[in-house]
This record gives sequence, structure tokens and C-alpha cells, in this order.
Amino acid sequence: MPKITFIEHDKTTHEVTVDNGTTVMEAAFDNMVPGIDADCGGECACATCHVYIDADWGTKIPAREEMEESMLELAEGVTELSRLACQIKISDVLDGLTVQMPEAQH
Repeated sequence: MPKITFIEHDKTTHEVTVDNGTTVMEAAFDNMVPGIDADCGGECACATCHVYIDADWGTKIPAREEMEESMLELAEGVTELSRLACQIKISDVLDGLTVQMPEAQH
């Protein structure tokens, strides 16, 4: 089972183990990780699961699609490393993934 590490804006870390096929948003929500509100339930209709991925993982995660790009326009502090956690499905390839939450989400 892959492990994901979530880092809050204050550097508090949460390591969770999840099943393949789970999204990063579901992993955070199911494990009560603060900073991932998931207001839309994973429908890519809000930006309350905005995270930053480490650059090293960028090539292992599929590129943003148009809907995700549109939703990220609503988020604060967007960078080239910004993603919506609801759009990242976990697989063994992502074992060890680290994501950081923006300060605006606490």
C-alpha cells in the first residue's frame, strides 16, 4: 500500500497509507488531515484540495487537465507545482509522495 506524506503550512506532517485507486484528496479526508476541505467531494468543482507537489514527482503524475487548470485559477498561491488533490490517483508509482498544503488552507 502506498504511503503519502502531507505537510501542513506550519510544517506539521501526516503520513498515511492508502489503497491504490484512492485520490490524494480522499487519502487526506479519510485520515482527517487538516487543510484539505474537499468541499465538492472530489468532483474538481472547487479548489479546497489545493496542494503543492515536490518537483521530483511532477513526471510521475499525469499533467493537469483543462478543468483542473480552471479550478486552480480560483486558488490562492498557485505555482507550477500546484495540483488539486482530487485529480491525483494513487498507485504504487506514487509510493512516498509528499504534498504540501498552502498557508491559505488551514
